[in-house]
Amino acid sequence: MSQSLSENARRLYAEIMDSFDEELEMEIDDERYQALLTEASQTVHDEGMDRRLYFRELLRLQGELVKLQDWVVAKKLKVVVIFEGRDAAGKGGAIKRITQRLNPRVCRVAALPAPNDRERTQWYFQRYVSHLPAGGEIVLFDRSWYNRAGVERVMGFCTDEEYEAFFRDVGEFEKMLIRSGIILIKYWFSISDEEQHRRFMMRMIDPLKQWKLSPMDLESRRRWEDYTKAKEIMMARSHIPEAPWWVVEGDDKKRARLNCISHLLSQIPYKDIEHDEVELPERIHHPDYKRLPTPDEMLVPAIY
Repeated sequence: MSQSLSENARRLYAEIMDSFDEELEMEIDDERYQALLTEASQTVHDEGMDRRLYFRELLRLQGELVKLQDWVVAKKLKVVVIFEGRDAAGKGGAIKRITQRLNPRVCRVAALPAPNDRERTQWYFQRYVSHLPAGGEIVLFDRSWYNRAGVERVMGFCTDEEYEAFFRDVGEFEKMLIRSGIILIKYWFSISDEEQHRRFMMRMIDPLKQWKLSPMDLESRRRWEDYTKAKEIMMARSHIPEAPWWVVEGDDKKRARLNCISHLLSQIPYKDIEHDEVELPERIHHPDYKRLPTPDEMLVPAIY
């Protein structure tokens, strides 16, 4: 009996460590950035926060996110979080850390592609409406309806009339969402010119991240100043008391993630939800039960 308990404890420990490995894998991926830039003779200044502090705080905050998730489900809250910002500013990394330990049926990501021909004939906000949450759900928009104020404006994908119509409508649209009971939080991830240059260089030389560099990304780099102007106009015209913008300083990825999660938690008052104690039921045994072996040709080769 004691040997069985010891084996169970060992397996539980292995399972817990495996969950930590997931974050470690992403962290190692980040560190490749430093090594690749060094190989490319780029100057590297590593002034990031202490790794142990980062992991400790990240796991603590992710634990609080689980509590928030329970509260959202129990109270049937509807939460929308918008992530906007420069290319390579760290939006995706923050979203990954927020969703990493949450239930994907509760917290999901909406990352819409460019509109198709049919969608271009619709009311501009229409294609986003179908992704809004029901009660007990959280939706993270990885870019949002603010595409019109950013990339569409800078790249000339919308007319001046469509651009002005967006600003006439967006404030009332967001107020309408809030009146319907949606909690709306908007983040802009800010990054310096120099840091974006370094991250783009990393994507150019890293075969695992080259897919992230689209022709549109490269053009956005060239038009840095145009994007700055578009962002400043967007902030001035859509920063409303009901749905203000919150700016995340993104040059330090680790601090940006922690600051964003901490702030997000502060925007929605929540409490611990008491759960019924879970008891594992006894498995039903039948004397004639026999598990058939899996044919060798169906097995995935055990290379590792």
